[in-house]
Amino acid sequence: MGPLRGDPSRHPEVPRPAPPPGSAPARSEPPAGDRQLTHLDERGAARMVDVSSKPTTERVAVAGCRVLLAPATLELLASGGLPKGDALAVARVAGIMGAKRTPDLVPLCHPLPITGVELDLRVEADGVAITATVRTTGRTGVEMEALTAAATAALTLYDMVKGVQRDARIDELRLLAKRGGRSGEYVAADVEPPA
Repeated sequence: MGPLRGDPSRHPEVPRPAPPPGSAPARSEPPAGDRQLTHLDERGAARMVDVSSKPTTERVAVAGCRVLLAPATLELLASGGLPKGDALAVARVAGIMGAKRTPDLVPLCHPLPITGVELDLRVEADGVAITATVRTTGRTGVEMEALTAAATAALTLYDMVKGVQRDARIDELRLLAKRGGRSGEYVAADVEPPA
């Protein structure tokens, strides 16, 4: 499998959002008292959480993943030689569309007024690192929108290269950082914030 094997210790650099004044300190896991499934009511039935009493705040989420590719596929990607065209540009637009369509795909997500979506697709030695940053000013976070943006970009990139490499692999999809709301800031423990 050589060229398709990813290095799990490497992750894309994540812009660490500046904490708002008076916010909770950064932490990698919620405190034990906050660990509950909020999308279930007291009987265990699924529900959309009522966020009407939450304050409107700036919220930012960063998610990422990697698409592992063979050297020959990376050469085609870099040279613009893929049969379907500019794969990185198409994947970037797809990621933005994915963020905007999240409540249509994930049933209990609230439709949110997204104020910004950035997709960074960086070609590396063994694949493409994808980082999605989503922003809103609202009553609930945009973690699912960031994850959906990264996943949609990765799926689109796979679609663009599958004609030359069917065994391309999407790996390491996860939330890298978030800011805003009651839970404050989260930064994944193994992510190095930029200087």
